[in-house]
Order: sequence, then C-alpha cells, then structure tokens
Amino acid sequence: MEGVGGWSWPLHGIRLHTADLDLTVMTEADLPTLWALLPDDLELNPHATTYAGLDVPANRRAVLAQGYWRALGMWSPDDWALPFVVRSAGAVVGAQWLEGPDWRSDRTVDSSSWLVAGARGRGLGRQMRAAVLALAFGPLRAEAAISSAVVDNAPSLGVSRSLGYHDTHRSVLEHSGQTLQHVRLDVKTWDASGRSRHVVVEGVDPALPLFGLDP
Repeated sequence: MEGVGGWSWPLHGIRLHTADLDLTVMTEADLPTLWALLPDDLELNPHATTYAGLDVPANRRAVLAQGYWRALGMWSPDDWALPFVVRSAGAVVGAQWLEGPDWRSDRTVDSSSWLVAGARGRGLGRQMRAAVLALAFGPLRAEAAISSAVVDNAPSLGVSRSLGYHDTHRSVLEHSGQTLQHVRLDVKTWDASGRSRHVVVEGVDPALPLFGLDP
C-alpha cells in the first residue's frame, strides 16, 4: 500500500505462503471483494454498531469495514489485530485474523477466520491457521495461542485440535446463550510439531517495531 512519497505501512509487507494459500494483510481495496464473499452463516461481532437505516447485508458490510479500520487505526504494541486476506490460486477464498489483545503482557495470540462455502472441507482452514501461527511463534516470538468456538462448531474445533491445541474451559455467550469451548496451544508443542516448515513467512522485519519487538 503506497503512501506519500512511496512510503508504505510496514504491516502491508507481511506475506504468508502455504502449499495452497497466499495470505496478505488486508487493505481498503480488498473490502468490496470481501463484502461480496461474506458467508451468510458467518457470525460477525455481535457488539458492533448496527444502523437502523441499513438492511442486514449493508450492516454486515459496515461491520466488516469498521472492524478493518479499527484494527489498523487503533493499533498499538499492547493491543493489536492483524487481518489477512486468504487467496487460493489467486482467488480470494476467505479471511484470517491474528490478534494480540494483551500482547506485551502475556505474549499470547488469538485468531478467527472464515472461508467461502466452496473452499471448505479441503484442509484450507488448517493451512491458514498454521500460517498465522508460524508468524506468531516465529518472528513475533509468541509464547501461546488461544482460540474458541461454539461447542457444536466441529470444523473450527477440529482445526484447532489437529494443530495441537488442547481444551481448557467453557463459557457462555451473553448475547446468544451458546456455549464456547476454549482451547490453547503453547510454543513448545508448536515447535515440536514441525509445522512451521510448511509455511513461508516474508516481510516481517520492517514491521517488528509495531509489535514492540527489535528487528
């Protein structure tokens, strides 16, 4: 993303590659494509602002756009959220987020993601999560990763468990009453799995100061 005088925001230089996927940090130019692909079964942030004058699809587009702007506009080394666009053979198939909500305190990352219906069931969810974990446990020096999903979301929990996460505890969502299963993965388990070997991470060094890290 080029700016004045050719200057670019360091985060947009980060690139992640797996056997079948390329992940690039989301830009404003990606939003129309992502709006068109948002799955109907994707539950967006229930606490996000909605607008009485907009219909449901327009409100969903607003939640996505404002989430993106908030992530990069309110970035700090203590609390950050990094959104990636996921492409397979050049076509956008989903989005993957990596977050450090209390980063300099606990060095723990969280994640969330979605895939278009036609890209599901092919192991791509596992690859995109592995990609951001390779970034987190590699150049970003994370100590742990957490995630969560409603207890009947077998695909999401299956991805987590296949990558070495273990179940920790359950909680209840206030807005829906659904039960969440929380999971956790530590750096030793990740390193022992050797999965980082299947991910190429590029362009991170210029962005390290934004994570409070020395290059």
